[in-house]
Amino acid sequence: MEVGRNMKKRLLICGATGFIGRNMVEYFSSLDDFEVVAVSNKRPPFDLPNVKWINADLTNAQDVQKVVQGIDILIQAAATTSGSKDIVTRPFIHTTDNAVMNSLIFRAAYESGVKHVLFFSCTVMLQSSDHALTEEDFDANIPIHPRYFGVGWTKVYLEKMCEFYASLGTTKYTAIRHSNIYGPHDKYDLERSHVFGATVTKVMTAKDKVIVWGTGEEARDLLYVGDLLDFVHKAIDIQKSQYELFNCGAGKAVRVKDLVSKMIEKSGKKLLIEHDLSQPSIPTSLFLDCSKAKDILGWSPCVNIDDGIVKTLSWYKTNLS
Repeated sequence: MEVGRNMKKRLLICGATGFIGRNMVEYFSSLDDFEVVAVSNKRPPFDLPNVKWINADLTNAQDVQKVVQGIDILIQAAATTSGSKDIVTRPFIHTTDNAVMNSLIFRAAYESGVKHVLFFSCTVMLQSSDHALTEEDFDANIPIHPRYFGVGWTKVYLEKMCEFYASLGTTKYTAIRHSNIYGPHDKYDLERSHVFGATVTKVMTAKDKVIVWGTGEEARDLLYVGDLLDFVHKAIDIQKSQYELFNCGAGKAVRVKDLVSKMIEKSGKKLLIEHDLSQPSIPTSLFLDCSKAKDILGWSPCVNIDDGIVKTLSWYKTNLS
């Protein structure tokens, strides 16, 4: 009888070779409480002790059934994602595959008796605001920003699908409406990266100037990935209800132009800032009220933007320079 093994929770991480997924694999595989099973697809697995790898196409029902067997907890970090350029020029890439993939995963998790599913939503359905938004502030009667229409309604649909399956009473679901995550293993190529990763690349590769897309007045809630890891761990350990939707963010908005200035300062380089007004820009301001997560889970972010920039630049220099 494998007593030690049976005491561990079998944790499945979908999207394990992506930004958030890889951080989840590294974090949970280092803990004694979990037996980590990681799903890869097109990108190869990475070498890490205490991790079992499975290759699967999560838009294929048979593959999904295969990976959820015998799993206690499922972290759904797999998604078709990209940056603002694709949101503007190819918005359809964020809808169909993600809707199919998550529909199959949520159903298979329910049918296979998975105890807890944690799903990463995002904030693209929310309106621009000058105050922190709670989980209740989304109003379906107010149009989503046209550039976010497809991905925004897809995320709303998937949050409600989590709530639906949770209502059936056997599998617990957590929908995490997180803000812009940054840190180690983020995308740092300019074609696919989000604002933080793109800014890191621009600053670290610049000779004399950094070109900012648009005016830089748009503001984002930026959360260091280590704080997201802490949130997920607390949700696994503490959430009692069958379904919860949580905001997970820094709770502050940082303008892109200020992010660029801070990153130049922390890099130690002397660079000019130039704005390219011909490039895509989504001029919104958004940040989250995370008091629900603090009240229920005892969670609040620990890494401020200045420390997060320093941590990320240090990782970038070590791993990508």
